[in-house]
Amino acid sequence: MKAVVVEQYAPIDQIELKYIPSPRVEPGQLRIKVEAAGIGFVDGLKIEGRYQTKDPLPFIPGTEFAGMVTDAPGAPGGYQAGMRVMGMTRSGALAEEIVVRPEALHRLPDGVAAEVAASFRANYLTALYALSARASLVAGEQLLVLGAAGGTGTAAVQIGKLLGARVIAAASTPEKRDFARAHGADAVIDYTQTGWRDTLKELTDGRGADVIFDPVGGEISVQAFRSIAWRGRHLVVGFAAGAIPALPFNLPLLKGGALLGVDLAQIATREPDVQKRLMSELIGWLADGKLKPAVGRVFALEDFREAFKTMQTRAALGKMVVRIAR
Repeated sequence: MKAVVVEQYAPIDQIELKYIPSPRVEPGQLRIKVEAAGIGFVDGLKIEGRYQTKDPLPFIPGTEFAGMVTDAPGAPGGYQAGMRVMGMTRSGALAEEIVVRPEALHRLPDGVAAEVAASFRANYLTALYALSARASLVAGEQLLVLGAAGGTGTAAVQIGKLLGARVIAAASTPEKRDFARAHGADAVIDYTQTGWRDTLKELTDGRGADVIFDPVGGEISVQAFRSIAWRGRHLVVGFAAGAIPALPFNLPLLKGGALLGVDLAQIATREPDVQKRLMSELIGWLADGKLKPAVGRVFALEDFREAFKTMQTRAALGKMVVRIAR
């Protein structure tokens, strides 16, 4: 099979597409023909060896995928050959085939394209876990989404609306702000402007945001926390800007505010029942058409490097997807 193979941690230009043996199916596992794989910020960090944990070399990158079951000895988890599925695993998605245990999979609702499914689970589970399970966002609250045109940002905009919040989307370009509006934002802010906090104050009648969804990091995070409402909750989702901010401890004291960490990688082991409940809710919304995941550009497997570069420039709208098979 063809697969992207990381033999040494390195920039994406040094990573190769290779022909390698198809993986064996062990008892309790299934083989999936991968139709599409999502490309996320974490995937780029893993390739360069800059993520918190390192995948043993060599490895196939990619954590999210959608495709069809082709081999299911004993029908583990009730899955059978011919079923369309979406899944998430530690690595291995950027290949023509992947072997996983049934716990990594969910049935793909009828009518949902592989490109949509491959851009769904990580972003939307992160957003729902953050907003519901961590911040306890309720209808009528003001939600500020930083990086609102990115993968997790767009998911937070859509889920914030489903939970009944008034969503204020912060993004750096007119195209990104238009994109956020098109996906449900009630108002938008250009956070590259010096006076953006004054705009936020006007939009929230002087109160500030009740909840801040923050996958960006850097100085913008500190500025956002300075504009949080009393007893507001600031969700630390990631650091796409590259810099980890240093927040003066007097600010949470003065604001009565809370910093809440959101680490999707730990939910499955630390809160499996919560993950199961949230995924059931998300798949229901997806099947009902209440959620319409924002697929960004779709690339051929041979163009995987361009997919990563587009994602890493932060100029992309939505999530990048690599189409592997039809």
